[in-house]
Amino acid sequence: MTTLEKVSAIIAEAKDLDAQDITAESTFEDLGLDSLDTVDLIMNFEDEFGVTLEMSEDLKTVGDVVELIDSLRE
Repeated sequence: MTTLEKVSAIIAEAKDLDAQDITAESTFEDLGLDSLDTVDLIMNFEDEFGVTLEMSEDLKTVGDVVELIDSLRE
């Protein structure tokens, strides 16, 4: 399973969405996520991938999160 697939699955499970509808270009706003949802998801990503993520204005899309996770896991 790729990082994108895992991140999409975590988001889909947390927000009762279809993981198939979540792409790298999907923004958190597109997915109906507010700041509290995003904080919860960041904690889930940290647990799943064993990394520490800092919330940033640069993290606008699912792809941004995937790139950050992959860069921290190298």
